[in-house]
Amino acid sequence: MSHSTPHIILHRLTGAVVMALAIHLAIPAPGVGQDVPDDGRPGVAVLQFDNGGSFGPEQEDFEALEVGLQHMLLTELGQNSSLRVVERAMLNALLDEQDLGASGRVEPGTAAEIGRLVGARYVITGSFMDVWGDFRMDARVVDVETSEIIYTDQVRNERERIYDMLVELAGKVTGGVDLPPLSREVREEREAREIPAEAVILFSRAQTYEDFGDRDRAVEAYQRIVSEFPQMTEAQEALEQLATS
Repeated sequence: MSHSTPHIILHRLTGAVVMALAIHLAIPAPGVGQDVPDDGRPGVAVLQFDNGGSFGPEQEDFEALEVGLQHMLLTELGQNSSLRVVERAMLNALLDEQDLGASGRVEPGTAAEIGRLVGARYVITGSFMDVWGDFRMDARVVDVETSEIIYTDQVRNERERIYDMLVELAGKVTGGVDLPPLSREVREEREAREIPAEAVILFSRAQTYEDFGDRDRAVEAYQRIVSEFPQMTEAQEALEQLATS
């Protein structure tokens, strides 16, 4: 797999590869598969977003958003204490186990297999499209037990409102699958945050730098967010995690 660009995308897994991975992880590493604690809350995993066909001059932005939107949707869902979200690190460890990485939308059966291995009840797959600033995000929710898509939805707005769209999409997914709703107080706090598209894109780039081991550039990007966009507290949290890793 080439690391020439910060572009991370998922393989379409064949049934044989999934089975081999399940066997290989029969005694899972910490935090994977059987070691996932079941505290009664529904587990939710979010896979990397797929660029559904974006047009404009910011090609590097589109690549970074594949990772950034995944992380930020996880963050929004994680505001709901009634849900148990699967961390990106766990998903990455699972996918890296077989050195996976090729383009293509993840099929429901594959998403369900991944969900089972990380202890999720639902797996969200997403895509986005940016046509010269007209931005759309789509989400599909796969029931891990049945391997069926049980809910689909989308949000659309100006690219500058990308964070607002993420908050809206998280609420739609939660309501559409009839999961416990986010508390009113927390929901209003998230909706009141003013996070410009520039901050979301910079955070997305920082995530890709971090994924590819470019710690210095990741720290630089996070520090810039902390300085210029203090409401985006995710950047400070990311810096603290890097400092302890």
